[in-house]
Amino acid sequence: MNRLQTALLAGLMALALSFPVAARDTGLVFVSSEKDNAVHVLDGRTLEVVKRIGTAARPRHLQFDPAHQRIFVACGDGDAIDIIDIATLELTDRIAGIEDPELFDFSADGGTLYISLEDDAKLGILDLATHFRDRETRPDLQVAEPGDEAIPDEEEEDEDSEDGEGPDVAGLTTIGVGAEPEGILASPDGTTVYVASEVANLVHVIDLASGSIRANILVGQRPRRFALTPDGRELWVSNELAASVSIIDVASNRVTATLELAPPRGLRVEDVTPVGITMTRDGKTAVIALGRANHVAFVDVARREVTDHVLVGKRAWNATLNRDGSLLHVANGLSDDMTIIDMERRRAVRSVPVGRVPHTVLIDD
Repeated sequence: MNRLQTALLAGLMALALSFPVAARDTGLVFVSSEKDNAVHVLDGRTLEVVKRIGTAARPRHLQFDPAHQRIFVACGDGDAIDIIDIATLELTDRIAGIEDPELFDFSADGGTLYISLEDDAKLGILDLATHFRDRETRPDLQVAEPGDEAIPDEEEEDEDSEDGEGPDVAGLTTIGVGAEPEGILASPDGTTVYVASEVANLVHVIDLASGSIRANILVGQRPRRFALTPDGRELWVSNELAASVSIIDVASNRVTATLELAPPRGLRVEDVTPVGITMTRDGKTAVIALGRANHVAFVDVARREVTDHVLVGKRAWNATLNRDGSLLHVANGLSDDMTIIDMERRRAVRSVPVGRVPHTVLIDD
């Protein structure tokens, strides 16, 4: 190899190293464990745990960034949002000073993080470029030890929460909303953010251009999660203590239908506490995790009708479809496992231990 070839090869290697490593389609499954203070990584084929990634205390919501290179983790008791690099499976950064982050969503371009700030009754809007540029120091990435204390029930936690302003966070602005905001969804067109207030039983429609509330929509008792139909016309809202789903017409910001979730056979309506909700890509089927009813419900979207119940583990909390929609992964918070459901047969095919108090499942496929 002559000098010119050597120099060219060295230049190409340096150029390659200057770009982030692509990490799409690893097949890995990521599950947050509230009590283990970790994200467990499973091989997508064998469903064996291949790594435990420690985080700040009480990791719950997980979400890929739009570039699909990092996972952001809301760590409620750690007052932080941790960042995991998918290629290396390492905790690489942290957004510190976010008090008790519940859920969050990204803007379509990935530049902004919208965060429900439960204790402060606010929507947090974090400009990520400004935050990483202007923060005073890069935070220490110390992780929490696995916990032995009981994770409080959601209602007990709400009673014990304290109001108060958190520390200044570079790049963070806020908009006041109803008490105990949780569910959050950013519209694909970048104009609107929806926020669910658990105490006020409202969905707040936030106009991002003006930074104000465009509409307040009364829904069922204790709204928790959102799912937008693929055509963008309807917003479905799970109401945990009403055993129902409110269906909102996005154009008019009005509830046009309420789906009552009858209990599976042998259970009482009080057992039905819906939280997680997801839609198939074709928009024909919604799947709703029924909480302490220990089932998921399959709903025909057009007919507004429950067509099947599938038994899963204890306290079905969140449900995630793989990319081709063939398998549903259900996090069961009180049985410390994940149920895999064959979507075509609508049957549970496997149950896998995934750490203590699993919250959210992400699939890198």
